[in-house]
Amino acid sequence: MAVNMALARADDLKPGSRKIAFIDGRSVVLFNIDGAIHAIDNSCPHNGASLANGRLDGHVLQCPAHGLRFDLASGCAVGAPGLCLTKLPVEAIDGELVTPRVD
Repeated sequence: MAVNMALARADDLKPGSRKIAFIDGRSVVLFNIDGAIHAIDNSCPHNGASLANGRLDGHVLQCPAHGLRFDLASGCAVGAPGLCLTKLPVEAIDGELVTPRVD
């Protein structure tokens, strides 16, 4: 059975902003890019570095540790499609940004 896990209040994530949330001890970063919400694990798939403070250029996030660039729309590294972020599905329900947790 899927249970929705709250990540943040929708009105706390304005366009152009980002926010760290935690689900069962797991760090997740939320991005609002022109009204589209993206949620990813706060861990670079290359070496585990935090992505929360990575440079954002449009919808491309650059890892602050080694410079790898990820397209938040696809989740994959630019130029290396086999290296992808862990993305979480997000939807707004009653003013909350939620993601399903499968038990």
